Amino acid sequence: MLRLDGKVAFVSGAGSVGEGWGNGKATAVLLARQGAKIYGTDIRLDAAEETRGIIRQEGGSCEVSARDMTDTAAVKSAVDECLAKFGRIDILINNVGGSAPGTAASMSEEVWDTQMAHNLKTMFLATKHVAPLMEAQGSGAIINLSSIAALRMSADRPHVAYSTAKLGIIGFTRSTAMAYAKKGIRCNTVIPGLMHTPLVEHRLAKAIAGGDVEALIAKRNAAVPMGRMGDAWDVAHAILFLVSDEARYITGTELLVDGGMSAGGMG
Repeated sequence: MLRLDGKVAFVSGAGSVGEGWGNGKATAVLLARQGAKIYGTDIRLDAAEETRGIIRQEGGSCEVSARDMTDTAAVKSAVDECLAKFGRIDILINNVGGSAPGTAASMSEEVWDTQMAHNLKTMFLATKHVAPLMEAQGSGAIINLSSIAALRMSADRPHVAYSTAKLGIIGFTRSTAMAYAKKGIRCNTVIPGLMHTPLVEHRLAKAIAGGDVEALIAKRNAAVPMGRMGDAWDVAHAILFLVSDEARYITGTELLVDGGMSAGGMG
């Protein structure tokens, strides 16, 4: 059940911003536990190496590299290195992303362009270089990570570029799914809601809660209909299902992992 023996997974953003489990780190480890060989990239080599250490300690196979996934040459070299190590790519997890606050009026063009590159161009480039390999194999599964910010907008802290990019990911996924539906390649979007990952302590608490981590956690928990945030493992298990053979008839769709937030209205 949900086994990935013999599969090779390319995971971008496979590290974590701090101690604990980010989405990419948990996904890489979970896919490895299910039998996949992992090739992980991260902008920080030490973060990727920590993930590799966990996988290897558990008896899995993992190679990593530091890559800027907004750079097409860097992406291609990572894909080439993965092929040299493992011979194929069966699963692509596009997990790179990050937010910056601002409205259309207040946000600089530079920040807008950086947000588009960080959140959208990264998965475009990875898919550009991996999809032809999957087509030649006649099989593959691509997962793109979006965000609840694509569907539910904040009035008190707008993220116009982030929300736009994350909504764009859904369109990118659907278009890619249709382009490759007859070629054995499935493409789906996972949409996390409010998740308790290291990002909460390491960045959000400083940016929006004056460093009061407990107050921020309580506020985020209260905003979720289930009464609590999810975590990286909730995201990883959703990804595992969608890349597994059990999801062989699922493509071009979105799986919400949000504790009911999108169904609950604006509250």
